[in-house]
Amino acid sequence: MKTADVGPAPHAFDLESETINNPNYRSVRWSGNYLQLTLMSIPPGSDIGLEMHADTDQFLRLDGGRGRIQMGPQKDELTFDQEVTDGWCVLVPAGTWHNISNIGQSPMQLYTIYAPAHHKPGTTHATADAAGEDTGH
Repeated sequence: MKTADVGPAPHAFDLESETINNPNYRSVRWSGNYLQLTLMSIPPGSDIGLEMHADTDQFLRLDGGRGRIQMGPQKDELTFDQEVTDGWCVLVPAGTWHNISNIGQSPMQLYTIYAPAHHKPGTTHATADAAGEDTGH
């Protein structure tokens, strides 16, 4: 089953299966009034890119692959450094600089929940380059 972003309407689907089978860098799969669910696939040797969301808390969970999460109060002060793998979650408080890198040999499959929503509902970016070109997020 491939699910689509149905906006704030009630929804249910097999999140683990959708996450593992997502081929896109980013696919927004549900956008509510106060949070958003996004699936991600990060190729080996790639990362999400160092970023900070001033007003958005973020929850990430790996369903496949191996990663390294780095977080900190400043762009050049990433004091938290942890290897993560299938089943691990990462909690990123608003205002925290963070990056997660794929350190494995296969795509790193994960989902992230933003509160409040961070991306335009229904957004799909096949690659990180496409995401970087999107000025709407």
